[in-house]
Amino acid sequence: QVQLVESGGGSVQAGGSLRLSCSASGYDYRRVCMGWFRQAPGKEREGVATINTGTGSIYYVDSVTGRFTISTDNAKNTLYLQMNSLKPDDTAIYYCAAGGLQNEFVGYAACAGPLSAGDFEYWGQGTQVTVSS
Repeated sequence: QVQLVESGGGSVQAGGSLRLSCSASGYDYRRVCMGWFRQAPGKEREGVATINTGTGSIYYVDSVTGRFTISTDNAKNTLYLQMNSLKPDDTAIYYCAAGGLQNEFVGYAACAGPLSAGDFEYWGQGTQVTVSS
């Protein structure tokens, strides 16, 4: 079955960096949309960044552009999110998500902005990121 397992969360001070990883299994990783979402307490889940593992197309939400970098190692079925210049507003649970597993055209749509959690079929359990001022 499909499994997404995140790691790499933690606590840092503002201006610091963290690197999240998501190990994927149970499906063909090479032609899907992989994304990172986050949810802060009392707020809706927000799309952060996506990458199409087949085309390499990348999308970032404006609030993280220039600070976060999404990447994938298709040989390892692993998704990454390098987060630099972290701010207290980045504090949230970060989730890895996969979309378009049954239809690559659905994946293209899922990866295009604006990002919607409803376009992703599978989710990891989440990893906490806390940024202190």
